[in-house]
Amino acid sequence: MSAKDSKAGKVTTLHHLQLAMPPGEEDAARSFYGGLLGLDEVPKPEHLARRGGCWFRGPALELHLGVETEFRSARKAHPAFLVEGLQPLRESLERVGTEIVDDTQLDGHERFYAYDPFGNRLELIEKRTHAG
Repeated sequence: MSAKDSKAGKVTTLHHLQLAMPPGEEDAARSFYGGLLGLDEVPKPEHLARRGGCWFRGPALELHLGVETEFRSARKAHPAFLVEGLQPLRESLERVGTEIVDDTQLDGHERFYAYDPFGNRLELIEKRTHAG
């Protein structure tokens, strides 16, 4: 039976994405995700706040950074964030020493990978507004 045939529920959209971070690195998360990427920090519910980590929100996304005691960065799996102003963002990231990796461009888009302060891979991608 396919999901379309089922009377059960179905996934409709993404509510939030969670990435892991090491304990005690909330200030680094705020500087990177809030300062450099321009996301707004939102308060975590009180019962979750004691666990550490940070939550951020943008116009069309919510990102949760959760603490993992035995943290290991995600070097392959990654979120892809659609951005406006890819080149100025890249320059800001380069100025602070963020690891950036170029890859083959996707049709109609410009993109690169950047690594957050904890080594998690992020794809930053922008739709091209001109031919090329």
